[in-house]
Amino acid sequence: MATTSFPDASPREKKRATAPPAPARRDPAGSAAPAGVCTAHVSPGDLVVTAAEPEFARQFGLSADEICGYGFLDLLRSPVPARLREQFAALSSGRRRRFEERVTGRDGTGRNFPAEVTAVAVRKPSGATVGVVVFLRRAEEAVSGGPVLSALDAQVLEGVASGASTVQLASRLYLSRQGIEYRVGQMLRRFEAPNRPALVARAHALGMFAAGQWPPRVLPERVR
Repeated sequence: MATTSFPDASPREKKRATAPPAPARRDPAGSAAPAGVCTAHVSPGDLVVTAAEPEFARQFGLSADEICGYGFLDLLRSPVPARLREQFAALSSGRRRRFEERVTGRDGTGRNFPAEVTAVAVRKPSGATVGVVVFLRRAEEAVSGGPVLSALDAQVLEGVASGASTVQLASRLYLSRQGIEYRVGQMLRRFEAPNRPALVARAHALGMFAAGQWPPRVLPERVR
């Protein structure tokens, strides 16, 4: 079966300077994205990721900055690759407004995961397609023991594991210092750790982080 490549291949040249802000969790028609769905913006034609929610990038073991510049199809497998390409071509040309497709992605540990993709064309009043919003719903997977964190707590834990200070984390995550300390304190109690180094060690022991990855990334299946 023909497949596309994955994120361990060299990404295309990144376009961070022109990337739009991270997409909101709402489709262009105005309906809210369902629970468990994360989103990204993809340019029409070349299908390069131009912006993504942190939750979207995390599914592939990347950050929201790192995923920008990847070809979206390079992140996925499809049972029928030619059909997936044709679906996107129809969106870009204006022949379709949206489509849904079952796909397979690969996370930061090299493991495959099943998902559903919904792609929606963003058009000008003239009808020209100016972008594509992609909604990714990852299929439910059983977590083999260990805690599961919210997306924000996972980002805080990753920051602590990389050595970031409270002030640095507060600036990075747009939270107050008290907000960071509160979340760290909750995790210290939850992980039964006396301090931050012990928290990181405990998280590693519980298999929270992707192996061999720096900066540290919490595994997607450990994030709800």
